[in-house]
Amino acid sequence: MDAPVVVITGASSGIGAATARLLAGQGARLVLGARRADRLESLAAELGGEVRTRATDVRSRADVAALVDLAVAAFGRLDVFVANAGIAHVGPLDEQPVDAWDEMIDVNLRGVLHGVAAALPLFRAQSAGHLISIVSTSGLRIVRTRSSTPRRRTRCGPCARGCGRRPDPTCASPRSPPGSPPPSSSTRWPTRPVVGSTSGR
Repeated sequence: MDAPVVVITGASSGIGAATARLLAGQGARLVLGARRADRLESLAAELGGEVRTRATDVRSRADVAALVDLAVAAFGRLDVFVANAGIAHVGPLDEQPVDAWDEMIDVNLRGVLHGVAAALPLFRAQSAGHLISIVSTSGLRIVRTRSSTPRRRTRCGPCARGCGRRPDPTCASPRSPPGSPPPSSSTRWPTRPVVGSTSGR
């Protein structure tokens, strides 16, 4: 089976870059997006192999769609979309500017939805695909100085789970049986889209 094709947003640092390094080591073909194009290029040079990069601002639906288009143009398909890009403004709620909240909504929520809009139609056409949303730990545990963050990023989990559970023959539940092995070169990819979320940055 061909190596999976994976798009990662926010790939220039942090969890995104770590995910890229891990998957590259397992032979995945990567398409990396982030606003800092210079860091993407450095990471691609480090990883070698089959890696493509594109300067991407997830606040722009066109940018995210172009990232998915790049995956298809370069590798002929897309198997996994990792919606990782995210930001947080730390401080007491009454001291945070409204502009900061707007930015978090645009990046942490709309950015994920732009990924859904770009990837899901392709997954339907392929009858396979994974959508992974990296959700902030602040969405799981309330911290006083981060009280504005969960209200943005926790929306991503229900959204992703909703995609996976809608009554549509092209969608499947995101949950796998306990003890299921991760996908590998000897494991067939699902025949239907699997959409889910995971906690992280």
